[in-house]
Amino acid sequence: MEVLAATRAGAPAPPATPAGPRAAGLLSGAVEVLPPEKEGRTSTRFTVAADEAVLPGHYPGFPIFPGVCLVEYVHLSVLATAPAEEPAPELVAVEATRFTGPVYPGDELAADIDWKPVDGMAWQCRAKIRSGRGDAASVRLRYRRTTDGAGT
Repeated sequence: MEVLAATRAGAPAPPATPAGPRAAGLLSGAVEVLPPEKEGRTSTRFTVAADEAVLPGHYPGFPIFPGVCLVEYVHLSVLATAPAEEPAPELVAVEATRFTGPVYPGDELAADIDWKPVDGMAWQCRAKIRSGRGDAASVRLRYRRTTDGAGT
């Protein structure tokens, strides 16, 4: 599968490797970073392609974009919009998810992500995802800042 072309605003994309954060491979499109409208908030867009590899099995004859793919969309949005620090933060927990509306092939999604520092070396990211029909999900992820790229 294609590796997502998500990069943090103003930062060069790190090389994609099989073990790297951009090699997860559930999504085939690119996350588009939108200009910030509020301090501490970032926004992105993503269109669910009709030929996403996960759709035929979820559910046959009535495809719905899986919730795990919405979590990955948020994660890739976080990597694309993380505060300008190197290297990218490491995902350490999926703290909460709530799926509130279906997402179908062809839907354009928008995510608003609020960053909150937690402890000295962690970030909490709260995301609200919407489609053209309204709210689709809320996701809360925790990240650890890395200083040497090894995730320690």
